[in-house]
Amino acid sequence: MFDKILIANRGEIALRVIRACREMGIASVAVHSTADSDAMHVRMADETICIGPPPSADSYLLIPAIISACEVTGAQAIHPGYGFLSENAKFVQIVEDHGLTFIGPTAEHIRVMGDKITAIETMKALGVPCVPGSGGSVPDLDTARTVGAEIGYPVIIKATAGGGGRGMKVANDDSEMERAFLTARSESKAAFGNDEVYIEKYLTTPRHIEIQVFGDGKGGAVHLGERDCSLQRRHQKVFEEAPGPCITEEERARIGKVCADAVAKIDYAGAGTVEFLYEKGEFYFIEMNTRLQVEHPVTEGIFGVDLVREQIRVAAGLPMSFRQEELKINGHAIEVRINAEKLPNFSPSPGRITQYHAPGGLGVRIDSALYDGYRIPPYYDSLIGKLIVHGRDRPEALARLNRALGELIVDGVDTTIPLFHALLQEPDIHSGDYNIHWLETWLEQAPIQG
Repeated sequence: MFDKILIANRGEIALRVIRACREMGIASVAVHSTADSDAMHVRMADETICIGPPPSADSYLLIPAIISACEVTGAQAIHPGYGFLSENAKFVQIVEDHGLTFIGPTAEHIRVMGDKITAIETMKALGVPCVPGSGGSVPDLDTARTVGAEIGYPVIIKATAGGGGRGMKVANDDSEMERAFLTARSESKAAFGNDEVYIEKYLTTPRHIEIQVFGDGKGGAVHLGERDCSLQRRHQKVFEEAPGPCITEEERARIGKVCADAVAKIDYAGAGTVEFLYEKGEFYFIEMNTRLQVEHPVTEGIFGVDLVREQIRVAAGLPMSFRQEELKINGHAIEVRINAEKLPNFSPSPGRITQYHAPGGLGVRIDSALYDGYRIPPYYDSLIGKLIVHGRDRPEALARLNRALGELIVDGVDTTIPLFHALLQEPDIHSGDYNIHWLETWLEQAPIQG
């Protein structure tokens, strides 16, 4: 087992890893920019080291600084959290070249799944159901129109190197193809330095269902059920739950086994999430995230496992501490993402926290790096906390969420807390009757004020 782990991240996810390390008796090293010198993850770690100025490119994304921090502190492994360098194959290779351990999958697995076209081709070969599409990159408008006619409109044009909703455009018919295709390529070039795109059938009322998988890197793998992440704004998840309210036990077992078998065949190591669009009883693969997900706590809630601890164990060469037959769902869990944003436009709202009070009680967990007096810097993602609740069933979890939101106090900045108060008044939320378009349609009809 490792003696010391460096966390190449910040905020609540860095805290999450530090806590797992402490429970395992492993020393932790927090890196930070000058803007994060007073951050909670810096206060909580056993050791800290400044790696640069506020811009991410000069600190949290600066690979030489992170490698140097390992050498200075004697850290043997690096946990990337999510975001930043967590899915950067070049970083993983450099980590390994320096005799360090990356707590996650191999550089090759990250590389394969990081390219959307290669990922789809790989998953098809592994028996995972995929959305009908171009089967590869689409080089020009004429080809795009041919593909659109073959698979049938509406279609969605996506950046091969995409993520976060950038480089994605829908064409409802041939007359919209030119504008959608050229815009998607332009956005992809600007965001990722790569204008390569592909085309898929656009499902009109799908849910976003993702399967949590975990591999030992030696041909063994399990699945830990699904999460429903259908409530999204601009392709960004805001409300996640497990198990999915629309998924049957038979469907869960079937798609879970498909995903576990697929990652086992490629000797995948650590946590991963296989994401699908789900419509009319069918699953369609869209991508695989080769890291820990923001919403991993809901899976931990219903299975009673520590996914970060398991990541560390497997990276150290130890076997997984659970088998598939031991993984039984217990109750229902929901997570809401609390962002420092001003409603109704969701514009960033950095600033000083004048008062903070975290909710508590049975079945309530909050992952946050906030504290009274903390100043949220303007340089990073606006996520400031995740409120997670667990109940015996979905109605109890929703009731517990409503109660916990009422206890949560974050003063000094605008937040998205009012959004969740409003959502919990909606019958569709309580019935679970929604899809990936529901939230944006609802927000257009009744914008939420902060």
